[in-house]
Amino acid sequence: MTIIPVLLAGGSGTRLWPTSRRSYPKQFSPLTGPESLFQASARRMSGPDFAPPMVLTGDPFRFIVTEQLAALEIQAQAIVIEPEGRNTAPAVLAAALLAAKTDPEALLLVAPSDHKIADAERFRQTVTAALPAAEAGRLVTFGITPDRPETGYGYLELAPDADAGAGEVQPLARFVEKPDLERAEAMLASGNFLWNAGIFLFRADAILSAFKAHAPDLIPTVTEAVEKAERDLAFTRLAPEPWSRVTDISIDFAIMEKSDRLSVMPYGGNWSDLGGWDAVWAEGGPDAAGNVTSEHATAIDCTDTLLRSDSERVELVGIGLDDIIAVATQDAVLVGRKSQAQRVKEAVAALKAKKAHQATDFPRDYRPWGWFESLVISGRFQVKRIVVHPGAALSLQSHHHRAEHWIVVQGTARVTIGEEVVLVTENQSVYIPLGEKHRLENPGKFDMVLIEVQTGAYLGEDDIIRYEDVYARK
Repeated sequence: MTIIPVLLAGGSGTRLWPTSRRSYPKQFSPLTGPESLFQASARRMSGPDFAPPMVLTGDPFRFIVTEQLAALEIQAQAIVIEPEGRNTAPAVLAAALLAAKTDPEALLLVAPSDHKIADAERFRQTVTAALPAAEAGRLVTFGITPDRPETGYGYLELAPDADAGAGEVQPLARFVEKPDLERAEAMLASGNFLWNAGIFLFRADAILSAFKAHAPDLIPTVTEAVEKAERDLAFTRLAPEPWSRVTDISIDFAIMEKSDRLSVMPYGGNWSDLGGWDAVWAEGGPDAAGNVTSEHATAIDCTDTLLRSDSERVELVGIGLDDIIAVATQDAVLVGRKSQAQRVKEAVAALKAKKAHQATDFPRDYRPWGWFESLVISGRFQVKRIVVHPGAALSLQSHHHRAEHWIVVQGTARVTIGEEVVLVTENQSVYIPLGEKHRLENPGKFDMVLIEVQTGAYLGEDDIIRYEDVYARK
């Protein structure tokens, strides 16, 4: 029997601001390598023993999910759009209901898409070792062998007769909430505790039975949202109205801490939830001085420091720093002590309070056809760089308040203006009058890049009237 990976990809990842923001959270960023965490998760849960994945995500990320999976040549069996975040229990229940329509005994491997697991083969072997228990109807949770007294993770206490180093599932005594340092040190010393990875393996009918026993109130609303779901291109949109009435609760609180059908599978390999910049520093492989630097960062006489620039236009230099995190993007800079990395959420809250758009919005805006970023913004004009992927097209649209001037700097654009269609090649330009219907397409085989100059009294992204859109955006 093959395993259906269920990737949870709807979180916001505010502890890794400014690289991770609500509009482009950490799972889609290449934090520790060339692939994003989401891509690494999808690749890790692929192969002969795995079916195509089911992905649960939010509406703003649906085309990012599609594009990043396409780059891996992985076709999802379903991309399920949650109308709003309702935590992990409703998401898992929706996935189980969808899978059970085809096969009530389908095996589901539920995992966050923002974790770092370096040894993919070892992880797959651990999943295989847990299969007999899951096939027998057990709810299997995966526990990570701890290597330090971590206070940022929840723990799993094994039963007295269990073996934390065993290569097969073990009996579980209870879940333990995030401890203080003294308690974490005691649990590490006992050797009878594992970190709670938030990864689960079970049959669809087994988890549905668990919901009936321990969280029956979730079933009517989630079932209604699934039954009234609509197909939208390649996506499955859960019905918004019943979903808005779903209780916000985690799978741990709703099911796992109550079930008597739970077992734990120990995993002794490297694992991190990358829950803060200190974790990114640790996973980055500090050098002899304890420093981690990105391509556009330089450390001079620094120790135990993370220097990261995510923009090729920003060179970040640290001199004489110790225990410091410095992260620069195109529009924001974070500087703080590595030992206080968990306080980044406070910074995001402070920026939200002062209505700074950097709190939530990424400078690069990803769309189904590509992306754009603002280079210059003034009162009555704006300059953007726009990248359109091969074969992609913007909607047929018009604007009430602005005119646009497009200059192609790479590739060829097919431009519709009113009833006229023209090809615009590199170093050529075209003018779009205010109020005129227009469309931009890339007929080539490589990314097309243009510079857009907007002029007008209002330059907001909501000044768009769409007439035709291949991506079915409302």
